[in-house]
This record gives sequence, C-alpha cells and structure tokens, in this order.
Amino acid sequence: MPDRRAAALVDALGKRVVSNGVVVELSSGVSKGIDEETEAAAKRLRNGRLWYRFVKRVFDICFSLAVLIGLSWLFVIIAVAIKLDDSDGPVIFRQTRVGRDGREFTMYKFRSMCADAENRLAVLAASNEKDGPVFKMANDPRVTRVGRVLRKVSLDELPQFMNVLKGDISVVGPRPALPKEVARYTPRQRQRLSVKQGITCYWQTRRNRDSITFDEWVDLDLLYVKQCGFWADLKLIVQTVGCVLTAQGE
Repeated sequence: MPDRRAAALVDALGKRVVSNGVVVELSSGVSKGIDEETEAAAKRLRNGRLWYRFVKRVFDICFSLAVLIGLSWLFVIIAVAIKLDDSDGPVIFRQTRVGRDGREFTMYKFRSMCADAENRLAVLAASNEKDGPVFKMANDPRVTRVGRVLRKVSLDELPQFMNVLKGDISVVGPRPALPKEVARYTPRQRQRLSVKQGITCYWQTRRNRDSITFDEWVDLDLLYVKQCGFWADLKLIVQTVGCVLTAQGE
C-alpha cells in the first residue's frame, strides 16, 4: 500500500488531501488569486534544485526509451486493432497541447475516437459532465470500440512517451491542457503550468478522479508543484501502474 505520508489522497468526500501528515482543504468554488506557496515552490524549482531536475530528466529519457522499445510489439498490435475497427482515421492522434509556461507542442496518442471527433464536439458541448474549461463525458459516443478498451487500461497514452523523450513533457507532472482551455484559466489555475507537464500526477491516480471538480483538480496539481521530488515522483509512478493494472481508466 502506498505511503500515505508522501502521497496525496482525496478522502471519501473528495474535499481534503492528506500529504506529509498535513490535511489540506480543497477548494469548493472558483479561486482566482495566485497561490504564493505554489509560486515560491515553482521559483525554487526553476532557479535551483539542479540535482533533482537532472535526475528527473535522465529518468524520463531512460524510462521512455524502455517503454518505447520494450513495448514496440504492443504498439504494432494496437495500430492494427485501431485500423481494423475504424479505417477512416490515422492510428496516431495528434493534438496541440500547452506545456510549461504556456509553450504549445504537439501531443501524440493512439486514436481512440472516430475520425471526425473534433467536428462533433460542438454538438456534445451541452452534455459536458465536468465544470470549468474542460470537457468530460462518461459515455462519449465518439469513442470507438477499440478506443474504449485502450482508454480503460490507459494504453492510448503510450505514444506520449515520445513527447517525454523529446522533452515536451515529463513522466510525472500536471496533465497538459488544450489551448482553448488554458485561455479560460484564472491566474491561479495558470499556476499548474509553472512546471513541466506530464503523463501522470496526483489527480490521475485518484479513484474518484472523474467526480472531483476542476478546482479540486487544480488544487492537486498545485500540491504537486509544492511537493515534487524524487519520492513523490516514484510513488506516483507506482500508483499509476496500479491504476493501469486494475483498469481504472475512463
């Protein structure tokens, strides 16, 4: 069982975080002000902590290479399955996302939706089940049959290790958002962009991640900015593996 002192855990009400023995109340409404503690932590990371940044980058390179080479056979199987299920679109879905400090980059994923998914989004906007600037829908009709399986076990995320290798994102860090979502951020929400974005972070490993509000999501990302370090990253990776093996994807 993961160490509760080092990992952030949302309680049954989804309103509190236990971290390093400290209870932190999550936001219940829209918070616009700058979090000074997060700002200070981001500044320390940017101007110092050289050893942590060096080891984190070395780990990102080694880990992503291991995944890309070791699972190359799985990439081929997934590619064939996607084409057999829906031959109209590409195997790899490319989308512009926003990284650290607002820098845009192209993120890669295995395509899990129909080829015209982006065009159909406007029709589904009223069915959004998430507050804030993000779109989430439990039974999104745009998701293909193979796509549902890939999402359930998070295999659609595998190509993002190419982004890790390129340095666009890290293995651990807040999830990169869409430009149109970032355009609607409050100053506080923009603070989640103060560190390199990643494949997994605190909210991604929560069992109730689909039910927490966007402000609570941001709270967890800002908590990572304050706590990021060797042990926090390692424990999040272990927790993420557990989520994948138990098919907790959406």
